[in-house]
Amino acid sequence: MKFFFTIDALSATGDKAWRLQQDQKSWRPCTYAESASDEDARIFETSESEGWTCRKLKKDSDHGLIIKEKTGTFDFLVRGIYSHAVLHRLSAAPLPDKEQMLTEMRSLKPGTPWLLYLNIAGQFVSLDSNNAKIIGNLDIAVRGEIASSEEYIGPKAAENKHMMDELYHQFLAGWDEHLQTSQMAVFIPDAGKLKEESFYADRIQNWQSE
Repeated sequence: MKFFFTIDALSATGDKAWRLQQDQKSWRPCTYAESASDEDARIFETSESEGWTCRKLKKDSDHGLIIKEKTGTFDFLVRGIYSHAVLHRLSAAPLPDKEQMLTEMRSLKPGTPWLLYLNIAGQFVSLDSNNAKIIGNLDIAVRGEIASSEEYIGPKAAENKHMMDELYHQFLAGWDEHLQTSQMAVFIPDAGKLKEESFYADRIQNWQSE
């Protein structure tokens, strides 16, 4: 899979956005998550991109914006301009594999607060939320809810066909939203708001990379 990140800053109201340029100092006005231009900074390492995310910025006459500080856990409750990593894919996106989701689900031991998610390669992965970060983790394209009960995670849950069918359906919808918007850590939508599964599958398979 070929990809890179750009860094977009978004205003508190969401009506204004700026993109980091190649000098990694100046910013240009943009439409959030738009296609990359030749002047934009392109970051190919996920770890480097994570260093640019969740930063608070303020307006500056010379470069448009300047980094103010690294954002704390609860700082998003305070209105302001914050930076976000935008994923740009240069190759096709896969249709997530339901059987791979079930295999991952079966491997999880209940009693641990697991987060099941789709990574940027479209694979189902899990992390122990006690020991791994979630906020600013650019491997997380689409995320479910954190669960530890055997009713929702682990071998017993994997045998609940209705629940697994619904969960996969939700992840397909989230994956479609991720592809259409380039947003990271998209939450799976409520089951009651889903369209037909074929709707999302068709959109994913027809999605075009940059």
